[in-house]
Amino acid sequence: MSIESVNRLLNKTEDIRLEFKEAKNSLPANLFESICAMLNRDGGDILLGVNDSATIIGIEEEHLEKLITNIVNLSNNPQKIDPPFILFPKKYKIQHKNILHIQIPASSQVHKTTNEVFDRSNDGDFKVTNPAQIADLYNRKRNHFTENTMYPYLKFSDFKAELFPKIHNLIRSNNPTHPWLALTYEQMLEKAGLWRFDYQTGKSAYTLAAALLLGKDEVIQQILPHYKIDAIVRIKDKFRYDDRLYIQTNLIEAFEQLMGFVEKHLPDKFHQLGEQRISLRAHIFREIVANIIVHREYTNAYPCTFVINNGKVETENANISNGNGNIEIDHFVPFPKNPTIAKFFIQLGRVDELGSGVLNTHKFVKEYVEEGKPLFIEGNTFKVIIPIPDDEDENLIFEGVNNENEGVNLENEGVNLENGGVNLENEGVNLENVGANSKLVQILKIIQVNEGKRIPEYSQLAKINIKSLERYFKILRDQGLIEFRGEAPKTGGYYLIKKD
Repeated sequence: MSIESVNRLLNKTEDIRLEFKEAKNSLPANLFESICAMLNRDGGDILLGVNDSATIIGIEEEHLEKLITNIVNLSNNPQKIDPPFILFPKKYKIQHKNILHIQIPASSQVHKTTNEVFDRSNDGDFKVTNPAQIADLYNRKRNHFTENTMYPYLKFSDFKAELFPKIHNLIRSNNPTHPWLALTYEQMLEKAGLWRFDYQTGKSAYTLAAALLLGKDEVIQQILPHYKIDAIVRIKDKFRYDDRLYIQTNLIEAFEQLMGFVEKHLPDKFHQLGEQRISLRAHIFREIVANIIVHREYTNAYPCTFVINNGKVETENANISNGNGNIEIDHFVPFPKNPTIAKFFIQLGRVDELGSGVLNTHKFVKEYVEEGKPLFIEGNTFKVIIPIPDDEDENLIFEGVNNENEGVNLENEGVNLENGGVNLENEGVNLENVGANSKLVQILKIIQVNEGKRIPEYSQLAKINIKSLERYFKILRDQGLIEFRGEAPKTGGYYLIKKD
């Protein structure tokens, strides 16, 4: 969460989704009652170091890290919160004082603290003792969150074994001291909420969320025959497609495959964020891909689509709606559709926190496309529309063209452009009208080490669509930098024109 978002919370009053608590040097005694109540209701935010009137009291510096560690460990301890729901508070310094923010999503399970159930209302937290009210909580969760559907015959051996070392590596790279790293794989799944005990029936089993995140492909297809993600490029061929990818594997590898499709077909642009140079494409579409995976209603057979068109990317998937129409960033309240799956992706570092997708996408799209604005449209299906830049933007980088950061590194391919005798200027190629850092120079370098090929082949090498590449080739021909040699279009190819 950004510092601006925290300040917005401080300007509000406490309600069903917001709680302020003082915590100068220790955790408040009733902290986990509030955590439990928010998990059982609609989620929310807790700010530690703030009193009931939203005045910042602060947390003493020497106790700050200890409080963070205690929250992480206790939220992962079934004796404190059952079933566990691991939380990672974030620290902020406002008015020269330390505060902690704990974001709590609505859980798809019913939780207890010290063996008691708590619920939440506008008046605060209250203990639930009436069996009928507790049963109502369970029924509401069961009916709303289908990721909790239990499969008694789903076994650990039905999960893809090679995923578990990958999961550990992702968690370790995101948080080297994560408590899950000390657990066996089976224990980790239990802590993650992927194995459930039903207090109404007394039965326990792995869930639909476990099958989707970890299942072998054939297991997922037996449980959800309709499950797939359909990724399409529809730029040149409007009626069919230019390229297509069907994804029908577990959600962890589905994320990687869809991000690979993005990198193959969309241009990149770099942006200076503080002292770090970041990939805008990666930052934007990491959020979009995670969004369509984490928040989809998987029991609905409506297909999930990811379509790259001219000037925009459109995604659509099945949804259990919490509203209708455009999501406005100033009035946005995050609500998880699959809290267990979302929590797992957060531990892997593929989702920052609940609601980050909408906020980060708005932030970075305006840098990716001048005056660009994403659309998030809630309804029976959830739609996202992301504008993408056209090929005329000189700051764009295409896979296989940028020597330093992308795809084909010409120098590492055994061709030293500067010192290996094939420097464009030393080869007699006039670059005066091209521009030293332009896309045209990059195309010339591709031609230089792959002479004699035709435009479709250069399109694959440069990762630029054929229509745009034809326009660039015309410019290079008109400037006398390249020529086509050969008797027929199918047998000839392009070569650099060099001076005597």
